Amino acid sequence: MDFSLLQASRSTSKPTFSVEFFPPKDEAGEERLWESLSLLAEREPDFVSVTYGAGGSTRDRTIRITAEITARTSIPTVAHLTCVGATRSEVDDILTRYKESGISTILALRGDPPGGPSAEWIQTPDGFNHADQLVELAVERDFTVGVAAFPDGHPASAGDAARDIEVLVRKFELGASFATTQFFFDLDKYQELRDHLATRGVDRPIIAGILPITNFKQLMRMAELGGTPLPVAVSDRISRFQDDPDSLRKEGIEIATERASDLIRVGAPGLHFYTMNSAHSTMEITTRIGLR
Repeated sequence: MDFSLLQASRSTSKPTFSVEFFPPKDEAGEERLWESLSLLAEREPDFVSVTYGAGGSTRDRTIRITAEITARTSIPTVAHLTCVGATRSEVDDILTRYKESGISTILALRGDPPGGPSAEWIQTPDGFNHADQLVELAVERDFTVGVAAFPDGHPASAGDAARDIEVLVRKFELGASFATTQFFFDLDKYQELRDHLATRGVDRPIIAGILPITNFKQLMRMAELGGTPLPVAVSDRISRFQDDPDSLRKEGIEIATERASDLIRVGAPGLHFYTMNSAHSTMEITTRIGLR
């Protein structure tokens, strides 16, 4: 994938469509991943991204799965890269392995410390401390680089939105080509983020992250870890279905469809779905909004 793909979305009526997977923990999980990816491939996503596990725990599996997606499908693949638990030499080696696998785009993230987003950050000796250092290195290695954006604020920024903007602007100044947001529910927060960046002269795509709700406990945990507020209107709609998985999934699809439609209306250049390695909700949402 290159930046021209994302730029092209500005001259069309439809945003780019992308999906995210996490590396499975076992063979059964890997089979589910390939089944889901096979289904989603019918929608011709503009790219698929593959995460690291918590604290960088699945780094080797991420590299292998990302390489296999690139080899087995025609879908452009974006590989995550974090500062967690790696020296500069190891990060450089990972970039080499990605390049040898045909991967040309990475998503540069600081990553969460092993204890979770709220745990104290401890730099790996001879490693990196911030994602902008990864951006700089990856750009030097001729990768297209994406970064993370946080409409509700970075979990470690203690509500300092101005600092979040400065950090994001710095990453673009170093050569980042696009940003993908954490999932969010408040449309105004996305628009505020985009407007703040525009006043700083940033015209790179800010792709909006969408999480189709399929599991109540999982949602609450992810929202807490990521510092994503759950609006009362959303909580009221889903809490009554927390013991009814089928109804919860249907309501989650309704909520995500509404949010995706709103984002298209306000001109979001791309929609990025956090699939949780399941295809069905994302496929139904993209069908409903006419994205594919």
